[in-house]
Amino acid sequence: MQRIIIGVLGSGKGSNLQAILEAIEDGSLDLDVGMVISDKADAGILEVARSRGIPQIHISSESSGTRLDNETEEKITAELTKANVNLVVLAGFMKILQGPLIDAFQGRIINIHPSLLPKYPGLEAWKQALDAGETVTGCTVHHVTREVDGGPVIAQGEVDIFPGDTPEALHSRIQRAEHILLPMVLGAFARGEVTITKPASV
Repeated sequence: MQRIIIGVLGSGKGSNLQAILEAIEDGSLDLDVGMVISDKADAGILEVARSRGIPQIHISSESSGTRLDNETEEKITAELTKANVNLVVLAGFMKILQGPLIDAFQGRIINIHPSLLPKYPGLEAWKQALDAGETVTGCTVHHVTREVDGGPVIAQGEVDIFPGDTPEALHSRIQRAEHILLPMVLGAFARGEVTITKPASV
């Protein structure tokens, strides 16, 4: 079975990457992190990678919007390919993929999203769930397709919403659930229980 080498894309502090690395270090996750890429030069995720000796790079987008332009996706694809990455993990990556990267890694890109998809795709999903009066929300790991937050679901974790919850408190609990769910899913990939071939619905 092919050994999993992941490339992690993120825009924030890197707490999900930290959870992955801790799972690798304690022996509960058997794969390699080959490359970490961020669209933000000062993103904490780059420092998390740097502190562990993991290759990391900042690649800025030419687009000021939420979608990556094709040229930037091509640069990211080239770096991931050079690092022999065979599974791409979006962990708090705040740009939408739309072209070359999806084509190059079709069926081999996963994302973790802070809601129980298909409910509440898009930004600040925890606020959406809170505003809607939900009593339960959570997080979802799913395959990435051209439909934003619309790819096939791999696994989900539920998080209760309590009376008087603030967006900050709820988001913090969802992140803790993400730190359990994402390494668990990656472990399933590493054991061959989840394929990294093209999903049938793509």
